[in-house]
Amino acid sequence: MNDTVLAVLVAAVLAGLGGLLVPRLVARVPEPVPKPVGSPDGAGPDAGEPGSVATQVEPPKTRYADIAGRPGLGWRSAVVSAVSGALLGAATGLDWSLLWLVPLTPVAVALSVIDWHTRLLPRVVVVPATLAAIVAVTAVGLATGERESLVRALVAMVLARSFFWVLWFVRSAGMGFGDVRLAAPVGLVLGWAGWGELAIGVWASFVLFVVPVLVVLVVRRDRSLLKRAVPFGPFMCAGALVGLVWGTALAGRIWG
Repeated sequence: MNDTVLAVLVAAVLAGLGGLLVPRLVARVPEPVPKPVGSPDGAGPDAGEPGSVATQVEPPKTRYADIAGRPGLGWRSAVVSAVSGALLGAATGLDWSLLWLVPLTPVAVALSVIDWHTRLLPRVVVVPATLAAIVAVTAVGLATGERESLVRALVAMVLARSFFWVLWFVRSAGMGFGDVRLAAPVGLVLGWAGWGELAIGVWASFVLFVVPVLVVLVVRRDRSLLKRAVPFGPFMCAGALVGLVWGTALAGRIWG
């Protein structure tokens, strides 16, 4: 058994097992305190929804416990996590980066599920995951002498978060602050892999977001779809996966 096959199997099994815990993680997220729709996106503890200039109180969101109790959520999350882990293992081999990529995979699945149903990316999940990833990346970078990769990862984290912060600042009605927070770990892991991976990962997130919307718009011929709020977190996570798995090849084709 070569190293790549071993990495695929280990990453798939561990990520899949983590995926089975997604319902439990979702159920443990505390419910946000209701706030006016017109308040700033970054003001609440779980800001992640698009902003609004309205003044009425938000309609009730789907409870995290109800999301966690959806039939089949555990095995579906396990399958998605296992497949994602296998792709990451095939792309990296037995690399130190699996130390943070494998645990982050089911967390990304959980955040995608939450964001899809609530348009929220809870800070109580994103921030600890980000801090844990920073610690792991820093420890590996210093222990293995990969200081260039470490510096690139930290710089990429700042750049990615700053980029999404600008998008949020310019038009907070179209992007929640939760997406800004999520950009930090996304930038960190993509930056460790390389600048090309970072660029492809961020670019892919927007492509994956826009293309399905345009297809539905053309099929239904309903322009009102452009005004509907669509969660961006799942597409950001999917874009990060694209960048990590195929970023090197795509960047080589595009930039040579």
